[in-house]
Amino acid sequence: MEVRGLGQLLAALAAAFFVRAIAGPGPALLPPAEDTETDEADAEAGEGGGGGVPPVTIRWARITCALKNKRGEVARFLLSNVSGEAKPGRLLALMGPSGSGKTTLLNVLAGQLAASSSLHLSGFLYINGRPISKGGYKIAFVRQEDLFFSQLTVRETLSLAAELQLPDLWAPERKESYVNDLLLRMGLVNCADSIVGDAKVRGISGGEKKRLSLACELIASPSVIFADEPTTGLDAFQAEKVMETLRQLAQDGHTVICSIHQPRGSVYGKFDDIVLLSDGETVYMGPAKEEPLTYFSSLGLLYQCPDHMNPAEFLADLISIDYGSTESVQSSQKRIENLIEAFSNKSVVTEGNNLIAIPEDPELSAKLVRKTTVKKRHGWWRQFRLLFKRAWMQAFRDGPTNKVRSRMSVASAVIFGSVFWRMGKSQTSIQDRMGLLQVAAINTAMAALTKTVGVFPKERSIVDRERAKGSYALGPYLSSKLLAEIPIGAAFPLIFGSILYPMAKLHPTFSRFAKFCGIVTVESFAASAMGLTVGAMAPTTEAAMALGPSLMTVFIVFGGYYVNPDNTPVIFRWIPRISLIRWAFQGLCINEFKGLQFEQQHSYDIQTGEQALERFSLGGIRIADTLVAQGRILMFWYWSTYLLLKKNRPKYQQLLPPLEQDKNKPQVE
Repeated sequence: MEVRGLGQLLAALAAAFFVRAIAGPGPALLPPAEDTETDEADAEAGEGGGGGVPPVTIRWARITCALKNKRGEVARFLLSNVSGEAKPGRLLALMGPSGSGKTTLLNVLAGQLAASSSLHLSGFLYINGRPISKGGYKIAFVRQEDLFFSQLTVRETLSLAAELQLPDLWAPERKESYVNDLLLRMGLVNCADSIVGDAKVRGISGGEKKRLSLACELIASPSVIFADEPTTGLDAFQAEKVMETLRQLAQDGHTVICSIHQPRGSVYGKFDDIVLLSDGETVYMGPAKEEPLTYFSSLGLLYQCPDHMNPAEFLADLISIDYGSTESVQSSQKRIENLIEAFSNKSVVTEGNNLIAIPEDPELSAKLVRKTTVKKRHGWWRQFRLLFKRAWMQAFRDGPTNKVRSRMSVASAVIFGSVFWRMGKSQTSIQDRMGLLQVAAINTAMAALTKTVGVFPKERSIVDRERAKGSYALGPYLSSKLLAEIPIGAAFPLIFGSILYPMAKLHPTFSRFAKFCGIVTVESFAASAMGLTVGAMAPTTEAAMALGPSLMTVFIVFGGYYVNPDNTPVIFRWIPRISLIRWAFQGLCINEFKGLQFEQQHSYDIQTGEQALERFSLGGIRIADTLVAQGRILMFWYWSTYLLLKKNRPKYQQLLPPLEQDKNKPQVE
C-alpha cells in the first residue's frame, strides 16, 4: 500500500507539472522598440510582399569541415579552405558532383549543419561586415523534402503560417491580402484551394509543393534564401518554374543561394554567380553564364567547352572523376587538382590567406538587429486556437486513414464476436471471457499505437522546423493535438465495442456496456500518448514502428492474463503497475464478472464472478481505480513526450575560428 500511495503521489506531481508546463504563461515578450514608426514602415515594405528587404552580403573564407574517426584523427575533409561571396539581388548556385560538399557548404552558410562530435567546423563567416555570431538578420531555408500537413489546402497552409508569424497588429484583411499576394508571386493561385496531399492522397504537384515551401519561408520577409537542391525530383518544366521563382526573388533584393547538381541549359542561364566544388574544394567562384567558360579556356585547350554543348554539363564533366578505368580515374583526378591549384592562385576573395576587410554599415546593421529583436511570439491561447484548428482539420479530413481504422475496428469486432459468439454461463465460459477481454485490450492498444507511431515522426519534423522559427511554443501544440484528436480517437473504440459487446453476449446491461466502452476508449488515448513518446524518441518512422510494438509486447506479457500478478518476479513487479494493458484488462474483468452467476457442477467450481476475479488476482479494486491508473499512465506519456521534444530540438554545429596550423590544408591521417 505504501508503494501504491507513493506511486499515486508521484503521478499527481507529474500531472501537475505537465499542466503547469503546457498551460503556463509563454516567454516574456521583449519590450517594444523605441522607433515604432520606423518598424512599422519596415514591416510595410519588407513584410508586405513587395520587396524592400534589407540587403545582406555574405562572405565566407577558409571554411573547413573535417570528419574525424573514433581516435579523433581527420579521416576526410568535407570542405577544405572554401571561400566565396553571395550578394543581394543575385542568384548564387553551388554546383558540383555528388559528394563534392555543396550541401554541406549550404548548411554551413545557413547555420543548419547538424551537430556531431565527429565533425570539426572552422572558418570565417561575415554578414555585411559583422561576424555571424552577432546574428541580426532573417533567413529562409528550403530543404529538399517538402513536409506539410497533408489535409490542409495550399491557402490554409499559408494562412495559418501567416497567422503564426505576422504581427498581431495586422488587421485580418491585411493578412489575407498578404497571403493572396504570396500566392500570386509564387504561382499558386490555380491550386490555392487544393489540398497539399501526400503518398496516400493525391494533392498538388512536386513543383507546387516546392513553391509552397518557398512561400511559407517568405512570410517572415527574409533577407537571405537558402534552397537545398530545389529541383530534385521534379521534371524539367517544374524545375524551370521553381528556378524562375528563385531568380525573381533575387531580383526583388533577396540574397539567394541554392545547391544544384546538374541543371539543364535554360536553368543554368538563370544563375548570376556560381561556385564549383569538387571533393570539398573550390574549382571556380565568380559570375556565371560565359565567364567560367572563358576562365577555363584560358587554362588550355583541354578545358574549352565544345560548341552547342550545355555549359552546365561541360562544367559538371570537367570537375567530376571518371571511374571508367584506372587510367581515367588518375587523369581526371590530376585534372581536378590542377584546376583547384589554378583557382587558388587566382582567388578573388582571400588575400594573403586572410579575410578581406569588409566595411560595416552601422545604420543597416542596427536596422537588421532591430527587425529581428522586436519580433514577438503570439499569446498562449492564440497559439492554442490556431493549432487546434489545424489539428482538427488534419484529423477529420484524413479520410483514407479514418476509413482504414473504421474497417479494421469493424473487422476485428466481427472476428472476435464470431469466435466468442454468445458465451454462456458455464465454467469454460470463464476462460473464454478472460481471453476475449484480453484480446480486446490488446487490439485497442495496438491499433492506437501503430497509427500514432506511423505518422508522428513526420509531424515532429514539421513541428521542429516551425518551432525553430519561433512560430509557437511546445505547450500549445501538445494541448491542441490532445484535444483535437479526442472525438476521432474515441470513435474507433466505440465502433469496436458496439459490435463486439452484443455478439459475445457480455454482461447485458447498458451501464456495463457504457463502462466497457469507456475503459477501452481511455486505453486507446493512453496508447496514443505512448505512441507520441515513441515517435519523439525514435529518429525515423521505421525505428518508431520497430520500437513501439516491442515495448507494447512487454506490457502484454505483464497484462494480467499470461502471468498472474502474484507470481510476477519481484524484479519485474513495477512493470504491471505501468502496463496500460493490465489496467484495461483488469477494469474490463471487474466490469464483466461482478454480479455474474455461473453454472456449478462440482463443489469446487467457481460460482460467482467475484470468485473468478479473486482466483486470477484481479479483484480488490474498483473500476474507477483502473481508470485513474490509466489516466496517470496517459499523463506520464504526455509528460515524457513534452520533455523529449523540448530536449531533442535540432542542434547545429558551431563555427569555430580556424587554427593557425589550419591555414594551409592539413594532411589526412
